[in-house]
Amino acid sequence: MTTKNILERNQFSVSDEELQSLISRYTRDITDLDRQGRFDPISGRDAELDHMTLILLQRLRKNVMLLGNAGVGKTALFIGLAQLINQDKVPDLLKGATIIELEMSMIGAGSQSRADLEGRLIPIVKGVSERNALRDRPPIIFCIDEIHQLMISFKASSYSGIADLLKPYLTEGLIYVIGATTREEYQDYVTVEPAIDRRFQRIVLDMPDPETTYHILLNMKANFEQHYRIAISDEACAYIVKLAERYIRNRTNPDKSILSLDQACARYVKKGLSDALDRASIEEAIAGETGLDASAVR
Repeated sequence: MTTKNILERNQFSVSDEELQSLISRYTRDITDLDRQGRFDPISGRDAELDHMTLILLQRLRKNVMLLGNAGVGKTALFIGLAQLINQDKVPDLLKGATIIELEMSMIGAGSQSRADLEGRLIPIVKGVSERNALRDRPPIIFCIDEIHQLMISFKASSYSGIADLLKPYLTEGLIYVIGATTREEYQDYVTVEPAIDRRFQRIVLDMPDPETTYHILLNMKANFEQHYRIAISDEACAYIVKLAERYIRNRTNPDKSILSLDQACARYVKKGLSDALDRASIEEAIAGETGLDASAVR
């Protein structure tokens, strides 16, 4: 059935029941999870979220490729967009949109052949494209982490070549896709497939500076305080960022500072303490990550 017939007859080749079943089994509804309070607030990426929104509003090439080193917060932008939608802070065309993350490991789990894998993925994509084509309801937006694994050139992945199946839907502009990968993997595996590459617009995420990372921790600390039932001062957040920046050189912010905060809190409560996170626990967390003696971490 063509898109024109679908629009004229208001019929779908993939029923609502089938589509909902597939989405429940093989995707993660990020907008719903955010409504349940499952995520920390995303901050420090206002410019990137604004750019992403601009791309999604376009008629044709409304697909985003997020590029950046591991730990800079590429997939956090999936959550950031969902939070803007749930807070009703997006333009009318995106109000009420659903953000779903395609979980390729789930789609591929237990499949006996390539046909099995495609038989799960294509109905999801087709069902979503049919509904987006009508434009009588909020759009459904796909997110795909490690999207380079879907490229033909990435031989190490069992999903290699899946991106070719998405090409017709990307061309028609009936699906929205936000992909995430590193700049190196993008260069090695995506740019060599121009037909896919030109259907995306790139957003490069640089590592946030210490001040931005500090404000990210401030926005997140309430959830850590609730989880650990301790107080976390602004000064403790600043100390974590300072030490992570100084001693953890093989990872990027904000990831290394967030993980250091988590580890410091865990060390603090493991001692049986329940007041406010102290400098000693922060120093021990950094030392544990770097292999240094805690007395040398200042």
